[in-house]
Amino acid sequence: MRTSTTIEASGADWREIVDYVTEAEKLGLDICWVAEAWGSEAPSPLGYLAAKTERMLLGSGIIQLGTRTPMAIARAAITLSQISQGRFLLGLGPSGPQVIEGLHGVPFDRPLSRMRETVAIVRQAASGDKISYTGREFQIPLPGEAKPMRLSMRAEYDIPVYLATLSPKMLHLTGEIADGWLGTSFVPEGAKGAYFDHLDRGLAAAGRSRSDLDICQGAEVAFADDEDALRTMVAGRKKELAFSLGGMGSATTNFYNNAYSRQGWTEVAAEVRTRWQAGDRDGAADLVTDEMVLATTLIGTEDMVRERLRVWRDAGVDTVRFYPAGETLDARLATLGRAIDLVRDVEDEAAR
Repeated sequence: MRTSTTIEASGADWREIVDYVTEAEKLGLDICWVAEAWGSEAPSPLGYLAAKTERMLLGSGIIQLGTRTPMAIARAAITLSQISQGRFLLGLGPSGPQVIEGLHGVPFDRPLSRMRETVAIVRQAASGDKISYTGREFQIPLPGEAKPMRLSMRAEYDIPVYLATLSPKMLHLTGEIADGWLGTSFVPEGAKGAYFDHLDRGLAAAGRSRSDLDICQGAEVAFADDEDALRTMVAGRKKELAFSLGGMGSATTNFYNNAYSRQGWTEVAAEVRTRWQAGDRDGAADLVTDEMVLATTLIGTEDMVRERLRVWRDAGVDTVRFYPAGETLDARLATLGRAIDLVRDVEDEAAR
């Protein structure tokens, strides 16, 4: 398995974030993803990090559909690929109605066709051809006097496209057209029906196999010295998980909640959302079980985390995305270093 992490340029000391990324590269990390969420955007930090790193891959994790035209995404991707000398990965995601409509003020409707058409237009632009596209969502050029144009630059390196998707139809599309899948809310024991069956049907529809798709999954990683420390860690994560189940989206649309429901927690996920939406945040967190936290994270003793990484690998994960715990930069790097070493141990074990 390859190793990766995700950073965001919001709400923190940017110099410390840069130190984290450059030190992570020295530790042997393979990929750094830059998130957008509802704070900072991704391309600017990626351009800066391209100048500060030498080896690691850099990815948008993710650029949100609806916030830019397909050609704006294409130009950003080609530019970042050029200045990083081929180290850029284009991660795209639909986000959700709360961010797209509530923050950006543009419609969230038809994200499936918007995603398919955006990827097609980006790839056409990267090829150096004139851009001419007629779809349900986009028409380039518009009718009238305009004629098809090509960019004054073309991609000199391949630009792998990763899609961050959760719903069955979006997962099918990911298997059909993407180079990688940026997953979340991942429980390896329930991943076949919740995720992989849909991805595999998309792959089969395009005449592809699982080896054509990089499965990149993320989770918090934290190490507990003993059972008492582990109980404290698990208790501290319950409100964060309750926020994902209840606060990530609107009262009716929450893709994270849907994903947990498909993996065996339908009733508790629904009740957590109800309480969270009603303002009872503590009550929502109290419903989250220890099992839910441990199943969806890489939290535990070193032996526990090593065993979970084996399970992830055997489930089909190709790239693990770490969110290392720690109150300070040194603590986060220490956690990340231990996690990278465990991945190496698991890979060496598999190779023997």
